[in-house]
Amino acid sequence: MQIHVVQSGESLFAIANLYNSTPQAIIDANELEAPGQLVVGQALVIPIVGQFYFVQPGDSLYSIAQRFNTTAEQLAEINGISTDTILQVGLRLYIPPQPKTTATFNAYIEPTGGEVSPTLEGAARMRSPLLTYLAPFSYRVQEDGSLEAPPLNNFRQIAEENNTALMLVVTNLTDEGFSAELGRTILTNENVQNTLLDNIVTTAREGGYRDVHFDFEFLPPENREDYNNFLRKAKQRLSQEGFLLSTALAPKTSAEQEGAWYEAHDYAAHGEIVDFVVLMTYEWGYSGGPPMAVSPIGPVREVVEYALTEMPAEKILLGQNLYGYDWTLPFVEGGEFAEALSPQQAIQRARENNVAIQYDQEAQAPFYFYQDNEGNRHEVWFEDARSIQAKFDLVKELGLKGVSYWKLGLSFPQNWVLLNEQFNVEKLE
Repeated sequence: MQIHVVQSGESLFAIANLYNSTPQAIIDANELEAPGQLVVGQALVIPIVGQFYFVQPGDSLYSIAQRFNTTAEQLAEINGISTDTILQVGLRLYIPPQPKTTATFNAYIEPTGGEVSPTLEGAARMRSPLLTYLAPFSYRVQEDGSLEAPPLNNFRQIAEENNTALMLVVTNLTDEGFSAELGRTILTNENVQNTLLDNIVTTAREGGYRDVHFDFEFLPPENREDYNNFLRKAKQRLSQEGFLLSTALAPKTSAEQEGAWYEAHDYAAHGEIVDFVVLMTYEWGYSGGPPMAVSPIGPVREVVEYALTEMPAEKILLGQNLYGYDWTLPFVEGGEFAEALSPQQAIQRARENNVAIQYDQEAQAPFYFYQDNEGNRHEVWFEDARSIQAKFDLVKELGLKGVSYWKLGLSFPQNWVLLNEQFNVEKLE
């Protein structure tokens, strides 16, 4: 699989010819809506076996081989050159495909408005073959320990047809957001806990769930150990019933990290107790904050590297956003929230406003600026093939369990093409 960044003046035909592909194959892989109007800076995935590399200044056959985890001898043989050949800048070399990595993939799916839209159901049906878990978001805990279920429609049937396990996501969400007081009640009232665990077991059995996933956020810091003890109690009960247990963790870089989102999440305890965790490694750039990459690679790596000091890599799913944001400038604290948009919508907006997409090498994320019809300046950060490849490389480099997506229903076709090319998706037996 090749990632190509569109340059000024390039056509789809020329790009296809460059990689011995076809325009239609590129259109299909990227779900291009306007193939005749490519955006400068747009990243395209080119569906070929292996990839091509164009020699850069300072390259040698040995340095290129090291970069692509192969040997200079193999590169020389497959490209019909000698290992002593002096490489000319711009020379096209063929790089053979790498072995696939086996990994776990989860995706949350969040019905809104009390129903599952055709778009969401279609997304679940289309992407479930590439998922280990499908996670309807969410079962809300009530103050008496009962559960309020999300709309589910055909999710169970879709999961079963694709040998995808259902994840039962349990939250302390209310209509006002994640509730610290509800969290305190759950973690300190034994009667509520017992009722809750009874209801979880019943729901999991009847609904065909394989994993129970606690996403308890903004818990009171003083209830940190209460949460750990609740998880121990839940693990014992759920293991007896044959269910896995997982949790969602705020993106911390130290055990002492302060803040309402972080303090009650004990990485060491979760790593010991649960079967796996989801690191929520996104929302550095968020709707109520200043413009920046949603999941910049540097901060993401810092969170993972801290997590690895507290738990084994095979218990970690890297959280990954399937969306970006459009901020109206200038950013004002407490002012207008940024608009969420899919990667496909971000590219469409750049095309409509005739602006080039730029790429921040440090953050490993695409962005651009534009001016709307009212004269307002905007800043857009989103995800593309390059940014998702950076996360896939991190997963493989550090031997993580896999990736967890927030959330299905936002169009990002390049992600799924790259995933399918590089990973064998684990399916539960």
